[in-house]
Order: sequence, then structure tokens, then C-alpha cells
Amino acid sequence: MQKYVDRQILAGVSTAVLKGQDLVHLHCAGWADKENDIPLREDHLFRIFSNTKLITSMAILLLVEDCKLGLDDPVDPYIPQLAKRRVLRPDARSLDDTEAAHSAITIRHLLNHTSGLGYGLLDHGSLLYKAYNERRVLNAFQTLAEMITLLEDLPLNFHPGSAWQYSIASDVLSRVVEVVSGRDFEQFLRLRIFNPLGMDDTGFYVPQAQHSRLTAYYSGADPQNILQRGLRRLDKSPYPGAFTQPVARLSGGGGLVSSMHDMLALMRTFLPGGDAILKPESMALMMQNQLPAGTGISFPGIGNVPNKGFGLGGAVTLQPDVNDPPAAAGEFEWGGIAGTHWWISPRHQIAGVLMTQKLMSFWHPFSFDFKRLAYQAVGAQ
Repeated sequence: MQKYVDRQILAGVSTAVLKGQDLVHLHCAGWADKENDIPLREDHLFRIFSNTKLITSMAILLLVEDCKLGLDDPVDPYIPQLAKRRVLRPDARSLDDTEAAHSAITIRHLLNHTSGLGYGLLDHGSLLYKAYNERRVLNAFQTLAEMITLLEDLPLNFHPGSAWQYSIASDVLSRVVEVVSGRDFEQFLRLRIFNPLGMDDTGFYVPQAQHSRLTAYYSGADPQNILQRGLRRLDKSPYPGAFTQPVARLSGGGGLVSSMHDMLALMRTFLPGGDAILKPESMALMMQNQLPAGTGISFPGIGNVPNKGFGLGGAVTLQPDVNDPPAAAGEFEWGGIAGTHWWISPRHQIAGVLMTQKLMSFWHPFSFDFKRLAYQAVGAQ
């Protein structure tokens, strides 16, 4: 990992590997704050963005285990504003060019991103991208309930269950948690996940007394060339004061800050002998491909991601591709837009966590290198 720091592709990067419950690798390279010469330490805090989705999925499955929710329940009773959805017709040129949805959105659809909802984040140029941004659906200063109101009359991109599209579904699920549990999303997470696992560093903002632990955030010198040397500091991204003060939106899709310690505690729950939060059958379900036959995952501007399915909160490697370790079949993984990554191999009983802070660094060469070397180091074949 040091080579990525030396080449000014990353300011700093922390990596860890678990073999069962044993921590067999933990290392920090580079800087938490390059401009102020602050070395990256094991206790620094990171904006984990879409790593939050794993925790949201766990919260939903806890409610399923409590028999308060069913995976194939329509979302309508919990979020009435999402009932009777309209779907954009193929080649639609306006938001009014729609037809009635063939079926309701279910909890499972939301978990595996087959609901038809948009994001307004990656799908530049699409009708829903424009609509989501005009309405400021991704607004940290509005509550989850207010977000649902904004979604009420927006159409879906496709019929629920018929395709995969990365979306705001995890934020919708965080509102479902609130409605079903009667608690705000952060309270539920703290009571059922964070406190039992000792995840004291994880939350929706960093308290004033801990601001010095929050790592600086960077982008590359050239967004079109991910291996271009040079870094540009981002002090006001995704908005001024982000993650340093409380906000209204408790985003289940990307709102959490965490530490390497806490992410390792989370990974240990999925490995034998750990302090499990979920029942074994729930964890097994999360790590299984939940997409219909013939459906894969893809991203706007990137295209299809070969040999990947999607479980309940992360991607599933169906067959190793060129960027995967040869022994990665069955792996469960995901990451965040700033380069924080986790992966779990139930077959080999290993897991890895990589923490860095560089915009647009999900599935980047440094993360592929780390995983490949980690598999080799523990002898996973």
C-alpha cells in the first residue's frame, strides 16, 4: 500500500485482515492529514459512505428476526407514499411518460437494489438524475420522513424486481427501521448493533472533542485518470461541515463515520466464533446472490460488472474476474465512494478492511491489490 502513498495516489491508507477471529494484519501507511504532516494512526476516523448500507441491512434483518417485518412484505404498509408506483416507459422523455408498476416494491427489492428507485448520484443525464437533484433528494438537512415525501410522486426506472440499479433504497430502509421500531434510526443502530459490539467510534457525526481524529478528504488530480499522481484536498465535501455536526438526515445509504477498530468488530460478527448480531441463517442469506437469473450489476458510465451478483447489503462474487483473487468465489463485499472497503469470504473464513479517503475510489486498483495480496498471505486457494 505504501507505493500508492509514494505515488501521491492516496494520502494515507489503513489495511487489516482477519483469519477467523484472529487479526493477522494491521498496518497504516501515509498521512491522515498530508498538509499538516499528521501520520495515519489506527484510531483515526473515516467517512465510510456506502459501507453504511451493510449496517442498514443488518438493522432490517434484525426486525425480520423479531417478526416485525418480512423480506417479501410490500413496503406500502410502512411507507404509504411508495404505494401504487408508476414506472418510466422505455425511452421515456418526460417524467409523465409512465405505466403502472406490475408489482409493489418489497423489502427484499430495497435490500438488493432491484426496487426501481433512482439515486441522483451516478446516473448523470437520466430523467431521474435530473429530478432527484432538482428536488434535492440527497439533502443532509432534511429528515428521512421528508425525503420520503419528495419521492412520493417520482416514477421508478423499471418494474420492481426486474433489474438492478444502485439507488437510494438503503435510505428508504432506514426510514422503514424508524417506522417499524418506533425509534429514530441512530437510536436503533446504537441499541442493537453499535453498543453490543463496542462500536463507540461509529455515528452520523464526529463530536467536537474528536474532530482531530477525522482524516482529511481528497480527490485525485485528474478525475478521468485514477492513477494520475497528485491529490487535491476537499474541505467542504460533500458540503461544508459534513460529518462534524449533527444533521437531520440519518442516511442509511451513506451517512456514517467509523474507525478501523469498529469495522473490524463488524466483520468479526460474520466469521465463526464472533459476537454475532444476526442469526446464522440471516447472515447466510445476506451473503447469497439475491438477483433474478440473468440479472447482474452495472453502473452508469462503467457498464456491467462481470460475474457479480448482489446479496442483502453487498455484492457477491459468482466467479472470480480479472480483478479478483482466484479463490474469491462466494465472497461478499462492498465499499464507499471515498475508498473504504470491506470483504468477507465465508468459504475461507477470512475478511479484510481497507480505509482511505479519496473521492471516487470504489473498486480501484489499490483495493484490488490489497485483496489479492491478502488472499495470498493467508494461503486462501
